[in-house]
Amino acid sequence: MKWLLFGLVAVVILAIALWGLGRWCWSSKTRALLDKLEASRSRAAVERFNPQELQGLPEPVARHLQQVLPKGAPIIRAVEVVHRGSFNMSQTCEQWKPFTSRQRVVTRRPGFVWAGRVSIAPGLDVFVHDAYVDGEGILEPALAGLVTLMRLRDRGEVARGELMRFMAEAAWYPTALLPSQGMQWEPVDEQSARATLVDGDIRLTMTFHFGADGLIETIRAEDRGRTVGNRIIPTPWEGRVFDYQQRDGLLIPVRGEVAWITPEGRLPYWRGTITEIHYHR
Repeated sequence: MKWLLFGLVAVVILAIALWGLGRWCWSSKTRALLDKLEASRSRAAVERFNPQELQGLPEPVARHLQQVLPKGAPIIRAVEVVHRGSFNMSQTCEQWKPFTSRQRVVTRRPGFVWAGRVSIAPGLDVFVHDAYVDGEGILEPALAGLVTLMRLRDRGEVARGELMRFMAEAAWYPTALLPSQGMQWEPVDEQSARATLVDGDIRLTMTFHFGADGLIETIRAEDRGRTVGNRIIPTPWEGRVFDYQQRDGLLIPVRGEVAWITPEGRLPYWRGTITEIHYHR
């Protein structure tokens, strides 16, 4: 009995040690990514939002920006976002698991680091880095922060998909939607417009749809790279944003959902709510 007790104590101590080691390793990787993100920053060309920038923009874009940006609002340099929500762990059906995350975004040069923790079982988490840093796309989940499940890093398709995420989430940091910040617009119809963003060798175009209230409702890409097994397959992708609220003088959506549009139908994989957001100007 005594040896059994000693064995149980040893197992508990080992589990606690691995738990702490996993978090330490993951925190170190997160810090390295954040340091690289900060090193890649550049200075914005303008300091404040000038409503004259709206002249010549497609009508739904100008209407949206008039609502969400007060005149003279400082250009957003960086953002800290805290989320909670659920993540779909299946690529074919719906298998939702809760997550929490922190995200750092810089708007010039565009980039972000999303550090998430998905709870897949009691006491067992998958830690995830999803990032676009200095033109490189990064996706790396690790079980307990120690066992890498996948490591995708490149300046091609992965980077392209991550820059799409930056564009789609610009509703959270709306000065990034301005032409002076690199976003170029062309009209589609009375409620839609296409936005184009260039960063390095990557040139992206996505379609923004605006609701009857004039606010961004959906953002769509026709060919975002979807990871299926060991392959990346271009797939239509859609982000939905809603529940607009005032945050630090800006009107932003605090809830969202993203989904792949597959031949079998719409497959949501992320649903989240902003619990905190802090702007750096």
